[in-house]
Amino acid sequence: MKWVTREYVHVDRTACPWLIRKFVDPQAEFIFVPTERIEKVVKKQGAIPFDAPGVKLGHRDEKCSFETIIEEYKLKDPVLHELAKIVHSADTSDRELTPEGIGLDAIMTGARLNAKDDFEAVEKTAYVYNALYSYCKFKLLRERYKRELEKMDRKQQSEFLRRRMQDEQ
Repeated sequence: MKWVTREYVHVDRTACPWLIRKFVDPQAEFIFVPTERIEKVVKKQGAIPFDAPGVKLGHRDEKCSFETIIEEYKLKDPVLHELAKIVHSADTSDRELTPEGIGLDAIMTGARLNAKDDFEAVEKTAYVYNALYSYCKFKLLRERYKRELEKMDRKQQSEFLRRRMQDEQ
């Protein structure tokens, strides 16, 4: 399937392709165009529009496009919902939601400036979203096993959490 969004990617337009490829459409092809050309690409190529004004998979009800896609595709993974908080914080004016959001915004600004085009930016930043997904998983596991972890030293904690992360893949 083809997916279309605005050119000059930043937080939502790097996070959404990662989300789509990982959880919705592994074969997704992305098209980046000026906003005024999105409707034409949708009609001509049957592409699914996202993160653009007035589209179903865009910002709505104070949610960013990443959150809207999670909602529309009924993705229930709690780790993904934790990651969505970071993306939301980085992509909206709701900076207080997570401290990680400020860092993600900075990283995506730098990524855009260091990539030759939107395709390269999306490809290179996938690593960041994979890392954040693992971080969120680690964070949730730490919360879930808090009592058990309190009885362990740092090395035991690390080994315990790594095993749990692998078990839950």
